[in-house]
Amino acid sequence: MDDNLDSVLASVGPRLRALRRQRETTLTDLSTTTGISVSTLSRLESGQRRPTLELLLLLARAYGVQLDELVGAPLTGDPRVHLRPVTYNGLTMIPLTRRAGGVQAYKLIIPPTRNAPEQKTHEGYEWIYVLNGRLRLLLGDQDLLITPGEAAEFDTRIPHWFGNSDPTPVEVLVLFGRQGERVHLRARSVPD
Repeated sequence: MDDNLDSVLASVGPRLRALRRQRETTLTDLSTTTGISVSTLSRLESGQRRPTLELLLLLARAYGVQLDELVGAPLTGDPRVHLRPVTYNGLTMIPLTRRAGGVQAYKLIIPPTRNAPEQKTHEGYEWIYVLNGRLRLLLGDQDLLITPGEAAEFDTRIPHWFGNSDPTPVEVLVLFGRQGERVHLRARSVPD
């Protein structure tokens, strides 16, 4: 193997460890997300195991990064973040966080037409902030209208559904914690 390839592969472990720590994720959480054993993840980070393409693809997907970010491709100096929208059930989701585990942030665009309300439940906690349009939220037996600048926070084990109540798309920011983490907003006073 040539020296350049050796140095690229040797730099992967420290990059993986730094990325995991930056995202405040444990090896156990990452193992759950990727299906890669904790021992393999540990050996990859310490450089005791060479990364395979299969492992790197799983890790890149879990972290929401491009493969070249894990193998140390040269930086272009371009500070823009290239978000990749995902369309699911007619909704457009743009992930705003790239961390495995913990609270996830999304921008969600809900088109004017959406299926009839069908409330669902799942583990977690959700916080929704309306940017544009009017959002209809069915939460248990409540039927709420949330307008721009308003937010809702709820335990997702309560039957819920949200959709558009206008003829134009609704744009919302969503924070979601799988393990039931609540959003904690803190404001610090500025010293004089």
